[in-house]
Amino acid sequence: MTKLLGAVAIAAVVFALPPAEAAKRSAGGCSSANLEKTETAIENMADGDSKLVAQKEIAAAQDSLLNGKMSACGAHLNKAMQASAAK
Repeated sequence: MTKLLGAVAIAAVVFALPPAEAAKRSAGGCSSANLEKTETAIENMADGDSKLVAQKEIAAAQDSLLNGKMSACGAHLNKAMQASAAK
């Protein structure tokens, strides 16, 4: 349910921006596609500390994206990707 709400919120932000602005913002690595890909990797992780860290980072990335803090979003997304790779 939270994944669906996150995806809907991200879509609302992306569609609210003019196309040129959206392209400029997504160039920093924080995009709905990257968030979805990372969320999928996290869901497939075994339960443990790494998964908990990754889930917290993805939530922080989504919050940053919704608040227009693209560099913070990218940093949190990067940390979530690293945690999911450390299975």
